[in-house]
Amino acid sequence: MDWGIKNRLSRLIQPDGRCFFMPIDHGYFQGPTSCLEKPGETVKPLLAYCDALFVTRGVLRSVIDAAGAKPIILRVSGGTSMAGKDLANEGLTTSIEEIIRLNASAVGVSIFVGSEYEKQTLLNLAQLVNACEDYGIPVMAVTAVGKELEKRDARYLALSCRIAAELGARVVKTYWCEKDFAKVVKGCPVPVVIAGGPKCSSEVDVFKFVYDGIAKGAIGINLGRNVWQSPHPVAVAAALRAIIHENANVKKAEKIFQEVKNKKTASSRG
Repeated sequence: MDWGIKNRLSRLIQPDGRCFFMPIDHGYFQGPTSCLEKPGETVKPLLAYCDALFVTRGVLRSVIDAAGAKPIILRVSGGTSMAGKDLANEGLTTSIEEIIRLNASAVGVSIFVGSEYEKQTLLNLAQLVNACEDYGIPVMAVTAVGKELEKRDARYLALSCRIAAELGARVVKTYWCEKDFAKVVKGCPVPVVIAGGPKCSSEVDVFKFVYDGIAKGAIGINLGRNVWQSPHPVAVAAALRAIIHENANVKKAEKIFQEVKNKKTASSRG
């Protein structure tokens, strides 16, 4: 691995080998997502807890302060929306020159294995790797499932992750699954980070699946909605950071959540 790509990965994956990525890219297909109508304001109190932001170039330029910014993973695939026929019909949206201009530490692209557009999205990944490797920029593949959430079983996820790694992704973002998640990670020769997916019913449910995923080999998370759509996003972020970087268990994470939540509540009253 060349020095440049090692350096960029070291900004994202911390010395303990773990990472907490914060995605705020949802608007590229969902529009003004709940709690993300003003992404700059949403993410500002959470920056102290995450290691990198996953964001589109438009939001990056318009609302993220360049001075002292967190490392950026740039979302570079898109072209579809929730109003369209098929979310899998994506293309590459950002040139290598733009990626370099924005000083991205990495880029992210979705693949839709098993969809009508499987070949197209896999070639998007391959073409992006071809371009980015020349400049030492790591590519994160996102094993997306569109609206078909039932696809999130270990067999499908293992297939998607392995293909992404085979095509040259340096990191793979995928969903956690309750059964056989360790097999998903074991079958992928590059680091795996856990996607958040739809919002969970409680904060403790988030802590449970993140703790389990880390215990089974994932190096970290790429969670958005389960953090900033919570009524207490800072407390959730603090608890998740403890699981990832301090090896906290679910009980400890819940305690940190309550402590930060109560402190923030008391502060707002005072």
